[in-house]
Amino acid sequence: MLLFFVILGIFVLTILKAISKQRWSWLLLAASALSLELSALYFQHVMQLEPCVMCVYERLAMLGILLAGLIGASSPNNVFIRLSAFLLWGISAVWGILLAIKHTDYQLHPSPFFTCDFFPNFPAWAPLHEWLPWLFNPTGDCSDIVWQFLGYSMPQWLIVSFSLYTLLFIIFAISAVLKTKKQLF
Repeated sequence: MLLFFVILGIFVLTILKAISKQRWSWLLLAASALSLELSALYFQHVMQLEPCVMCVYERLAMLGILLAGLIGASSPNNVFIRLSAFLLWGISAVWGILLAIKHTDYQLHPSPFFTCDFFPNFPAWAPLHEWLPWLFNPTGDCSDIVWQFLGYSMPQWLIVSFSLYTLLFIIFAISAVLKTKKQLF
């Protein structure tokens, strides 16, 4: 029985490795991140919910996943390109989880001594909040819960989203390093 599950696992990972070499899979990753980015812009510009500094950083992490999808789609059979896309995907997904957890902590345990910054801390050579203020300029407070769905705030839903991205990254990364039949024999 154990042998069956080992063989099944190897079979599934082999399929996932083949999928990671397909352009559509990377475009699907990019499209999912784009849909979340567009949702954030809808919340900001249509529903008039002001983004905070943590929201802006979470957007940046999501844009990293979007960019990873586009990089991977540009040449999915090129090992260097695919590795770069995987690396950006993993870093962005894990960074996003950490940001969303910290943001949730600000909301669940508001304190005058433990607050987020008023201005984003972008490098001087890339002041994104000045270049693209409609996307990266924070005007809200991190501890305010301005939107909920099924009892969970936006950063709590982002924990779910970034966790799924991280889980998928781990699964696909494992499949990417799996040796194929040609390499095994």
